[in-house]
Amino acid sequence: MSLIAFLGAIELGLIFGFVALGVYLSFRVLDFPDLTVDGSFPLGAAVAAVWIVGGGNPWVGTALAVVAGGMAGIVTAWMAVKLKILNLLASILSMIALYSINLRVMGRPNIALLTESTIFTPLESLPLSRYIVYPLAILAGLAVVTALLNRFLNSEVGLAMRATGENARMASGNGINTSVMVLAGMALSNALVALGGALFAQSQGSADVTMGVGTIVVGLAAVIGGQSLIPGRTILVATLACIFGSILYRLMVAVALNADFIGLQAQDLNLVTALLVGFALVLPRFKRRRRAA
Repeated sequence: MSLIAFLGAIELGLIFGFVALGVYLSFRVLDFPDLTVDGSFPLGAAVAAVWIVGGGNPWVGTALAVVAGGMAGIVTAWMAVKLKILNLLASILSMIALYSINLRVMGRPNIALLTESTIFTPLESLPLSRYIVYPLAILAGLAVVTALLNRFLNSEVGLAMRATGENARMASGNGINTSVMVLAGMALSNALVALGGALFAQSQGSADVTMGVGTIVVGLAAVIGGQSLIPGRTILVATLACIFGSILYRLMVAVALNADFIGLQAQDLNLVTALLVGFALVLPRFKRRRRAA
């Protein structure tokens, strides 16, 4: 694997670190299986791309993408909490609807950003390669978001949200408005995913309506795989494990696709993804058996 491919995998792993944090919130903290991320990821990319192409400030476009993702999460949570639709089914409905909404937002299947100014454009004037500067900038942003998320989850509201995910009936009995916690948690989860989508579009130079396919699988691979390799009870360790899992996943995909002796090609990406996710799901079971032995 070349150095450029390695740095590119690191960059993608860091971008999908935002997705992993979002999936961690819904999947681990709220115990809410959420497929909305397959729609909110391209939604963030679409909103940011349309705003940038229209001549808007890329930072404002990224912020709008975060808001749009949060709204998508609220809709999913509202269907589950208020309409009493099964969590998984509510997220599937949102994911399907978002495909059409993303097409409406973009007006066409894809938008190119190669000639537009993005939040990464000022970094290109630095005397370093974009393959080094971009990952460093994304890492800095990811560090800030992770620190804020850790602080929030350890706050009074964050503890209430975690209690809702652990045992909603007990949390409600202790005076916690579980409906509000689910709404807020899902909004924050999909806002993070949409942020990842906005950064992905600006980093890769395009937004596409199909770019969200399989996002939930990547997020689950990062969360489950990362926490299997770095077990821990604290929120800080858990979030760092998710980010590590995201980077490791992208590196493993890059190695698999660039290893000539394996014979895999770009069209085998979904096969590699399925194998890696399957390995991440089975790994905890092997570790438990090993401890028991």
